[in-house]
Amino acid sequence: MSKLGIATVIAVAALIAATVAAPAQAALKRAAHTRSNAFDGLWSVSILTQAGPCNASYRYPARIMGGRVMQADNNFSYQISGAVVASGSILVTVTQNGQSATGYGRLRGSSGGGRWTASGNQCYGTWSALRRAAY
Repeated sequence: MSKLGIATVIAVAALIAATVAAPAQAALKRAAHTRSNAFDGLWSVSILTQAGPCNASYRYPARIMGGRVMQADNNFSYQISGAVVASGSILVTVTQNGQSATGYGRLRGSSGGGRWTASGNQCYGTWSALRRAAY
């Protein structure tokens, strides 16, 4: 496949992912008052890149408290922010070195997963999470 063909595939995939993410973002904004502590705890998040110039994989610890997603440690090389509602729908932004990625999906019990897209560099992929400790 030519470079133009690859770029077109990446651009179309990013557009599709953004189109799917928009309803999730809107739903989370509307349902912000329904945040729940059902998913509170420490989570291990694995991020896999399917396309684009990003690293093949990443792993971050995350903390959920009262439906808010935040950093789990004092590592200031990245920032995590987001929200999860009672239904398990989640929207998260990770920022590192001036780059950001938005993930959306669903948590069920002590696991979850979804998709993510990065701004500015046409990367996208999937993520999965496991709760390591509840509180």
